[in-house]
Amino acid sequence: MSRSSLIDQHEHLISAPPPKGISTPLLCRLVAYEVQVARCGGLPLRTRNKLQAIASDQAVAPAGPSLRSGSRLVRDWNGVTHVVDVLKGGYRYQGHVYRSLSAIAREITGARWSGPRFFGLKGASR
Repeated sequence: MSRSSLIDQHEHLISAPPPKGISTPLLCRLVAYEVQVARCGGLPLRTRNKLQAIASDQAVAPAGPSLRSGSRLVRDWNGVTHVVDVLKGGYRYQGHVYRSLSAIAREITGARWSGPRFFGLKGASR
């Protein structure tokens, strides 16, 4: 489909011209998405609201677990008990402060782990 055809199709579907400077491949994907929405329906309301909040710079609920400062995480690994203290801006493990639980899980296991999953804060994916 030519660029001019894509522009016409975009204007027909959305009743507005495409954004200035949009690349032809992106315009093609945008038109394809709008055709799909017209035929099958759009995103669920909850997803649209979350995207709108992100676009308008409103606070969105954090994706990860919410732990209060002062909480303590305990995990047994290979017969050793590991204790992590939750701080306001990170986590303390063996006297060192880490920015993420994943870094601590990597320190303990020597492999890349999801920190929340390693410490039992997030279930295994299905």
